[in-house]
Amino acid sequence: MAKNNDERADEQGKKQTRSYKHVKIERERPKLTRGEQAEQQGTKRKSRRGNKPKASDAVLKVIPLGGLDAIGKNMTVFECGDDMILDDAGLMFPDDEHPGVDLILPDYTYVLQNAHKLRGIVVTHGHEDHTGCLPYLLKDLDRQVPIYATKMTLGLIEGKLKEHRIKNAKLCEIKGGQSVNMGCMTVDFFSVNHSIPGAVGLFLQSPAGNVLHTGDFKLDQTPIDGVHTDFAALARFNKIGVDLMMSDSTNAQNNSFTPSEAEVGKTLRSLINQAEGRVIIASFASHIHRMQQICDAAVGCGRKVVVTGRSMIQNTDIARRLGYLRIADDNLIDAYELNDVPADEVVIMCTGSQGEPLSALARIANGEHKTIDIEPGDTVIISATPVPGNEKAVTRVINSLAKIGADVWDKRRAMVHVSGHAGAEELKLVLSIVQPEHFMPVHGEATHLRAHAKLARKTGVEADKIFILENGESLELSHKGVRIGETVQSGIVYVDGFSVGDTSQEVLDERRALGEQGVAVLTAAVRSHDYSVVGGVHLEMRGITGETEEYLTVDCEATVFQAMRRAISKDKPLKDVKKVMRDSLLSILWERTKQRPMVIVNLLEV
Repeated sequence: MAKNNDERADEQGKKQTRSYKHVKIERERPKLTRGEQAEQQGTKRKSRRGNKPKASDAVLKVIPLGGLDAIGKNMTVFECGDDMILDDAGLMFPDDEHPGVDLILPDYTYVLQNAHKLRGIVVTHGHEDHTGCLPYLLKDLDRQVPIYATKMTLGLIEGKLKEHRIKNAKLCEIKGGQSVNMGCMTVDFFSVNHSIPGAVGLFLQSPAGNVLHTGDFKLDQTPIDGVHTDFAALARFNKIGVDLMMSDSTNAQNNSFTPSEAEVGKTLRSLINQAEGRVIIASFASHIHRMQQICDAAVGCGRKVVVTGRSMIQNTDIARRLGYLRIADDNLIDAYELNDVPADEVVIMCTGSQGEPLSALARIANGEHKTIDIEPGDTVIISATPVPGNEKAVTRVINSLAKIGADVWDKRRAMVHVSGHAGAEELKLVLSIVQPEHFMPVHGEATHLRAHAKLARKTGVEADKIFILENGESLELSHKGVRIGETVQSGIVYVDGFSVGDTSQEVLDERRALGEQGVAVLTAAVRSHDYSVVGGVHLEMRGITGETEEYLTVDCEATVFQAMRRAISKDKPLKDVKKVMRDSLLSILWERTKQRPMVIVNLLEV
């Protein structure tokens, strides 16, 4: 008996090697002939209401929970009636203002409070600032929620969930050009070019209106993987009608086009070809396109490739397994085999482009790497731009390498890095194609958002229809238009070791004070029945100028003791006595050392 189409489709699905649970999604739209395209373009747009007619009582809430105050922790809620979609779940890495903190997450309390409405989580691409929060969110959700992303993004998510020992996540593979229904909302995915394969934007249609979210993108016309940003999809969304556009603002202040990634490959090949010793190249572990460029340049120059750094090794394995990174096994060697290969026949690909203290490059620079030692004459290429806040750390690593005698290259000396984000001219081009009714810049710091808003104004979006929000604020779309909605709980959550959310700003302030000014500990005892002082006051100081000078300690103890006795003689409560002791110590230390350390007072009742 002949098999019907459904049976044949089922057999094809079973042959897939991936373990993702696939959802039923619409087929890709057939491509139009040139004649049909011309006919469509010549037709006047009669309505911008789209395929889904607007319901008079429907309201679509757009609630950014992260991504509007920094480059990182991107997370946006789309909520319509009893249905909710979460777009991205990213994190941000700490800087010098966050001592001891490992990761920074957006506060997703609102998502947990409305978890019963959550129909799906959409992840636009595999970078940490869009995926890193997922394991923490999934642990807190009390039910399984489908996660929609492309094959490459799901591969990176799988590795992340495995580290956190999260099993049975419902991973649903999508491709650009496909649609998924999530409650009363439909999401159309479209391909965009970015610094990682499998990046997509989304076009969300609801009974209340349509929203276009570009995701992170650039308009690279010579992409490494051949995937361009889908101009045809953007034009189609224009015809349907875009009530609100949300777009990547990272490079809105760069008044030009972002150069092609292919230009980096030319520079890398030239530098590798002229290098006499080993070549060490540090880049982001998730920058798969850059890793492909490094591998191609190394092989083209007759060198073998060594991969080091935990995340770099992991992502290389995932990208090769999924077919996104192409390099033959013969051209890869283990770091432990380096001693058997001449220095001028090796390229080392490693982590550490941001100066992270425990990264492979930092350990190499400090002579602490198990298998890799740097020698005078070696070439080091930092193929990345420091994330704001990491500049000092990167400079420290560069200086350490220079002292050893390495020839260090970064983007100031040659085009060894280009951004994965669109410049101002590209942003204006996309705005001109889409022609949104309303616009909200996203993914950036305050200056980036405002620069992008000015670009939107130049391309014809009316000033009163451009919204610059803070995390937690919201927009409401309805048949009446777009307006500012209610504010929801938002903020940041610190990951500190095994602790999630227990580290407060007060704790960070104390850590900074300890690091910058030191600590002084006062200890004294009083009798419980009359609060008379037993013995004297004992002082210990750490990290304070003159702490080893006995006279300073004696003078401080005497001053605090007198202040303490005066306070007790006036029948002050013990909490006020503690304050008097602290203030008197700070006063004399400021007078003698010009320092204000953290003071801890232990006042015991005996």
